[in-house]
Amino acid sequence: MDTPALLGRARDAYLAPWVRWIALLGLCAAYLQGGLTKAFDFPSALVEMEHFGLAPAAPLAAAVIVLEIGASALILAGRLRWLGALGLAGFTIMATFLVNRFWEMAPPERFAATNGFFEHLGLVGGFLLVAWHDLKGRDAGARA
Repeated sequence: MDTPALLGRARDAYLAPWVRWIALLGLCAAYLQGGLTKAFDFPSALVEMEHFGLAPAAPLAAAVIVLEIGASALILAGRLRWLGALGLAGFTIMATFLVNRFWEMAPPERFAATNGFFEHLGLVGGFLLVAWHDLKGRDAGARA
């Protein structure tokens, strides 16, 4: 193999883990921010739960905080990444149908809720890809 090809492979081997981690951080950023914001302002987290009709508010807010931060940490650490990704995918799909019920709204609120709904479906797809890729990698490692 020629020198430029070897250098290119070495560069890719060095950069790939960093690029992957930064991409995963971007995917988890809203959940880390949301979880930390709720943790540091728990009274507002309770108001949010009550606003969406969720009760009992305190245990649900605590569970959301643990899920958002914990699942993000699993994804970023690479330990049980598939589990963290599936947890955030499930949480996101439930929250999307709870919060972005655009079909029940009148304009102009409908526009923003419709965008939010489909953006969140994109996040769900991203988390499903992360879980699939992690499980596929584990399966390939077990066969080796």
